Amino acid sequence: MGSDAGAGTSGRSSAAGRLADLPDLPPALVHSARTIEGGARWTRSWHGLLAERLDAWNLDLDLRPGQAAWAGRCAVVVPVLQRTGGTPDAVLKLSIPHDEALPEPDALTLWDGTGAVRLLASSRPDYALLLQRLDGDHSLRDVPLDETPAPWGAVLRQLCVRPEGGASWAVFPHLASEAEQWTDTLPAQWDDLGEPFPRWLMEAALEVCQSRGVLGRRSERDVLVHSDLHYDNLLPSSPDRLGDFVAIDPKPVLGDAEYAVAPMLWNRLTELDPADPAGHLQAHCRALAAAAGLDAELARGWTVVREVRNALSYLAHGHEGDADRSLWVASSVLGRTLDGLPPVGALPSL
Repeated sequence: MGSDAGAGTSGRSSAAGRLADLPDLPPALVHSARTIEGGARWTRSWHGLLAERLDAWNLDLDLRPGQAAWAGRCAVVVPVLQRTGGTPDAVLKLSIPHDEALPEPDALTLWDGTGAVRLLASSRPDYALLLQRLDGDHSLRDVPLDETPAPWGAVLRQLCVRPEGGASWAVFPHLASEAEQWTDTLPAQWDDLGEPFPRWLMEAALEVCQSRGVLGRRSERDVLVHSDLHYDNLLPSSPDRLGDFVAIDPKPVLGDAEYAVAPMLWNRLTELDPADPAGHLQAHCRALAAAAGLDAELARGWTVVREVRNALSYLAHGHEGDADRSLWVASSVLGRTLDGLPPVGALPSL
């Protein structure tokens, strides 16, 4: 998120004038926008939305000529300067309207800058957020793989706050309720796709869903979970504090903290020990759980659920390579790597 700021603007002639300096949206964002309802329309109108937010929040763009804006799969982020009061520099995040983005400002408000990027302002109808500017040139991906559990665990401990009730908490999806639904939908998808992987792996996922669903879970364990806490979503707070990581881009849910481990396992697979990648993956899972004070077995179980869900979704959309990656992680974390999958080094990387 963000980038090193250029020289501050010397006064804004008009938001529209500054927009002429903006680059086009990155092709990857334009492509992913086409998969989201209304996304293509958003790509044609985002300049106007940016102009409105600059005026409404009294901001100047802080882009050097030719400097690219940061973009993820569903959002673009531009550095800005606040002209009066507050933090002098920030970033403006504009998301393609989609359901997963709806509770983001609620989670950031509850965290209030503890473990996560600080929310400075939001416009819900526009899916627009004004955020603290971080060091976008570095992330936890720059840290050697075996050294990542400690900083990741430290941030997760800060983020996993217990629900206090009230309207601000009602907006978050509940993991236990979702798990109850998955006990029906996952086997149905698996059957519809022609049983594309062994039954034992599906049953391993279903066992977790059944035990952690509404009837089986202990609700007192529920916390607010950043469900997309991977290497690229942990940034240093500033260039001179490269070990002080802060979370961005939350996909918040209420439930087991162990649900957060999976994205740290399906990324960076090519960095696993080539002599024993499955053993290294299992050790990494245990290290992440230990660093965050989690139940390692439950972290492994939720990883299986998430990767089985991912594999079925990938297969339904014809993405066999991505499905192979998910099946490799799901089976390998259980110590039973499926036969017939490509070697880990040949799997699509994230």
